[in-house]
Amino acid sequence: MRLVRLVLARVAFYLFVTLVAAFFALPMLWLVLTPFNPRGTLAAEIPSPATMANFRLVFANAFAMRALLNSAILGIGAMLITTLVATLAAYALSRTDVPGLDFLIYALILFSSVVTGTAAMVPIFLLIFYLGLIDTLLGVILVFTGGLLPTAIFIMRDFVEGIPRSYEESALVSGATPRQMFQDVVAPLVQPGMMVVAIWAFVHVWGAFLIPFILLRSPTSMPASVAIYSFYTEAGTPIITLTSSYALLFALPVLVLYLLVNWRYGFRFFGGIKR
Repeated sequence: MRLVRLVLARVAFYLFVTLVAAFFALPMLWLVLTPFNPRGTLAAEIPSPATMANFRLVFANAFAMRALLNSAILGIGAMLITTLVATLAAYALSRTDVPGLDFLIYALILFSSVVTGTAAMVPIFLLIFYLGLIDTLLGVILVFTGGLLPTAIFIMRDFVEGIPRSYEESALVSGATPRQMFQDVVAPLVQPGMMVVAIWAFVHVWGAFLIPFILLRSPTSMPASVAIYSFYTEAGTPIITLTSSYALLFALPVLVLYLLVNWRYGFRFFGGIKR
């Protein structure tokens, strides 16, 4: 009886895992199959016959194609600024004795969610308006960077603290300047952490909707997360064939980024060197 209960428990576990996997896999299967289906449905069915007409219509939409470029500009801009500033700030905080530093960092992380949240949209809009950055990609990049920096600094600080200070002291004794010491000793060792922050920042900005929707006005500035609504009818009903095709194109950059980083690092991220 004990063996029977063990077998039944194992079968139930595998059945549960299969159901959970199917729950998450079916939407992905729909996203892959529907763009090639001449008739759009909410069912994940193999298209017969398969067609590229949906993609031709999407590529013919200049507004939607421009939006993909805008999303790339926003994502790459926020990624570069966030990664660079977070690395420098994390290094400074890690090598400086500041009273109550841990409390300060946790407080920044707590309030950083407000910067990119709904509750702060009015003051953020007013701030960007008075800076003259309304309807500019730079304004959106700065808002995203401000919201991402506290968490990015927290992530990078763990990587920086994993580097023995003796490495830096040896470089300084050998005649290296502080800039050379950071560039040639510290930066290569925290590169995995910088990749973590860069990927996290890019994905966060790439799929964001609320901030670009509020701060951008002209159609030429809209990102893809907002432009996808151009494939809706006047009644607010999505054109499934075009929406799914654009959604697949929208998801490809993140997938490519994942594959490139997995090929380059294999996600073997670690914090510095063990002492």
